[in-house]
This record gives sequence, C-alpha cells and structure tokens, in this order.
Amino acid sequence: MSTIAAAAPPVNSPRRVLLASLIGTTIEFFDFYIYATAAVLVFPHLFFPESSDQAALLQSLATFAVAFIARPVGSAVFGHFGDRIGRKATLVAALLTMGLSTVAIGLLPTHAQIGLWAPALLALCRFGQGLGLGGEWGGAVLLATENAPPGKRAWYGMFPQLGAPIGFLLSAGIFLLLGRCLGQDDFLQWGWRIPFVASALLVGLGLWVRLNIHETPDFKRALERKAPLRLPMWTVLRDHPLPMLLGTLGAFATFVLFYLMTVFSLGHGTAVLGYSREQFLLMQMVAMLFFASGIPLSARYGDRWGTRRTMAIASLLIIGFGVLFAPLFQAGSPWLVLTFLCLGLFLMGLTYGPCGTFLAEIYPVEVRYTGASLSFNLAGILGAAPAPYLATWLAERYGLVAVGYYLCLTAVVTLCALLALQRRQR
Repeated sequence: MSTIAAAAPPVNSPRRVLLASLIGTTIEFFDFYIYATAAVLVFPHLFFPESSDQAALLQSLATFAVAFIARPVGSAVFGHFGDRIGRKATLVAALLTMGLSTVAIGLLPTHAQIGLWAPALLALCRFGQGLGLGGEWGGAVLLATENAPPGKRAWYGMFPQLGAPIGFLLSAGIFLLLGRCLGQDDFLQWGWRIPFVASALLVGLGLWVRLNIHETPDFKRALERKAPLRLPMWTVLRDHPLPMLLGTLGAFATFVLFYLMTVFSLGHGTAVLGYSREQFLLMQMVAMLFFASGIPLSARYGDRWGTRRTMAIASLLIIGFGVLFAPLFQAGSPWLVLTFLCLGLFLMGLTYGPCGTFLAEIYPVEVRYTGASLSFNLAGILGAAPAPYLATWLAERYGLVAVGYYLCLTAVVTLCALLALQRRQR
C-alpha cells in the first residue's frame, strides 16, 4: 500500500487551486488598473505636458491601448509554452513579466527629465504589462477549470474572474488613500509611484502560491495520450478559425462595457462632469461590489443553463443599459451616477463571470491555453483598446447618447456570436 501511495500522482487541493488562480489574476489586474487610473489622473501631466489637456488625455489613453496590442502576442508566446510544457511554469513566467514591467513604470523618469524618451519608455513598459497579462489570464482560467469536478466548471472558472473586481478595489483604494494623505503636488511628484513599486510585494506572494501547485489533470492526461503539438498557434489558426472568431466576438461587449464603466467614466466624470477624483473613485469602489456579486451569480447559472445562454441573457440586458447610459450619467447627481456605476458593473459581472469557462469550452485541451487566451485578448484589442479613446471622442462630438449607442452595438454583435456558437454546438 505504501508503494502505491508513493507512486500516486500529486493532486491539487481545491482550496490551493482556487487560491492560486484568484491571487494571480488579482495581482495582474491590480497592476493593470493602477496604470489605467494613472493614465487618466497622472500621465497626461507628467509624460505629455506640451499638449492641451484634452490632447494629453487622448495621448495617455493611446499608451493605455498599447497593452491590448501586446496581449495577443503574450497569448501566443505563453500559450505556446502552456500547451507544450504545462500550465504551472507558464503562469509563473507570465506573473514575473507583468510584475517587473509594473515596477519599472514606478521608476520611470518623466518628460521634464528626459523629454520624449519618457513616453516612449512608458509605452514599452505598458507593452510588457500587456504581454504578461496576455499569458496570465488563460492559464489561470485553465488552472481552475481543468481541476474542477463535473458540473462545476463555471463555478471554478469564476475564481480567476473575481481577480478583476478585487484588483480594481485594491487599485482604487490605494489611489484614494494617497489622495487623502498627500497634496496634489506631492502626489504628482512622487506619490503616484507608490502603487507601482509596491506591487513587487504582491508579485512575490503570487509566486510563492503558484510554485506550490501541481500540473492540471487534463493536461497530464493529454500528454499521456499523445505528444504536445509542435505549434499550437498554427493548429488554432488552421483547425479552429471559426471558434476563434466567434469566441472573440462573444467576449467583445464584455471588454467595452468594463472600460466604459472604469477608464472612460473616471475621465469623463472628473474632467467634464465636475466630480472630484476622490469622490468618483469612492463611487467606483462601491460599484465594484456589485461587479463582484454578479460574477458568482452568473457562474451558478452558467453551470445550470450553460455559459453561452447565460452570457446571451447578459448581452440583452447590456443593450437596455446602453439606452440608459446618458440619462443616468449626469453632472450634479452623485446618487444617480452611483446607480449608473452599480448597474453597469453588475451587468459586467453577469457577462464576465462565465466568460473564462465559455472560452475554455470551445477548444480541445491540446490547444486550449493558446486558443482561449487568443480569443480573450483579441476581444481586448477589438473592445477595450479603443473603448476609452473612442468613447471620449464620441462624447466630445455627439454627447453621451452616442456612447450609449456604441455600447448597444457591441452587445448586439456579441449576442449574435453567442447564438451562432450555440447553433454550431447543436
């Protein structure tokens, strides 16, 4: 009996799996969101000071979009190794890439010190953030779903998704605290650097957790059946182009909604509607609790109804919210704006909760890391990268009604993709 026990393959405990998938994405999204917040509040002043206020904000948002260009590259690179050598080692490398890039941003000189090199280095570090996140998300979702018991894949798959609201709460909380403790001059001179440099502590914690997990059972069984594919990316592009396209469009509205409710709303709410930075961040933090509550709710129904059907229902609700976008997002009405943020981010939770499991389900295990990561990050390019910039432009030219219609259009596209995948599955 002792010999059999010694030869038995190591098994991950559910608690360890869920903690490893949650803590990694929490750190990754914390790093990502502190950049998003700084891109609105800090970087226009320090890295693009020679432009007008509106032009500097748009230029800063353009560097924000760089990460979404890097994310498919990250999904290809890390997905290649994730499908060939395993989920664990790849997840550790992705976390390191993201963490080091974030710390480097906190140490960058500004435009006043090195001129045009400052925004160039900022864009380079932002590319590194996107590269790491492109490999992180898919691995974290697979770590959870490939260890899940039957009938609980969506429930397990929602734990990496919870990293998004938790990471945002940590990000907004630290900026809110700095705003309360520091004056505007001190905050712009050195205070904004604290969250970026402090993320090194979180990365160390995440590495410790992930180095103490084992490979997923699904990947082990795939290796036992046949050798890993030589080029997983080529296999996805050659054999699974339609799932890749429909999966990308199926996550399209998810990205647009989130970055409208966070980056765009923060910039528009403070610069145009006249709310203070602290007031708006506090409202966003309250709304994030609704985001977090929507994720487990949708995951529960994802296991009961199916992830595609759950996301389709959420897409219909997002269309209705798009119509209410302008009437709810008003100056001088903080309670109305709070309602706007809570409703929008609750709907975000409904569509985001089953998204990871949905994308993992449409690919076979031998290309699942590459395929799911690629669809997710291509949706990021299509949805999130232009969303803050395009919404700012639309609001300036045509008003908030146009931003709401833009959100409605993306939800219609996502709904059509989900229905097409549902029909294809039959």
